[in-house]
Amino acid sequence: MLNAVFERFLTESPISVMSRGLMEGVLAPEALDRIFEANAQVQYTRELLFSDLVNLMSLVVCGIYPSVNAAYRARAQQLNVSRTAVYDKLNGVEQRVCAALVKETAAAMASLIEFIGGSSPKLLAPYKVRIIDGNCLAGTDHRLEVLRPIGAEALPGKLLVILDPLIKISNRCVSLC
Repeated sequence: MLNAVFERFLTESPISVMSRGLMEGVLAPEALDRIFEANAQVQYTRELLFSDLVNLMSLVVCGIYPSVNAAYRARAQQLNVSRTAVYDKLNGVEQRVCAALVKETAAAMASLIEFIGGSSPKLLAPYKVRIIDGNCLAGTDHRLEVLRPIGAEALPGKLLVILDPLIKISNRCVSLC
């Protein structure tokens, strides 16, 4: 029965099936933990794995839960650690780990985009072109009216985005770290 369902999805929406397969491979717990172990200098793994943290954050980023706290409450028994441990690990994720996560997952996903013919013509033929944009985000109490009932305020941080114009992707950007 499952083969028939899978075949139908493959016939009707092959990009969805390929995207899901790619995401499952790129964001597999073993791959995420390998990235963490190879790049973490200060943080360590005791009970809460980096892959658990990414999984928890993905639930928030994808809008399944409105906050880390809500996602934690839903997954508390599976995680088997305290809320404080989750927030401590989240607050301590090193920039080096985030950079490696973005670099390695982007490389794998770019290969799929190229495979399905999603690249654009080169802007300056022999050169690799990248578009860089950034911003410093200050913590603030001045918030949009729709966000005022939510208890958390915007967190300060720095954002640097590097766009490869050869790869056609959605105009939406999601920050993982």
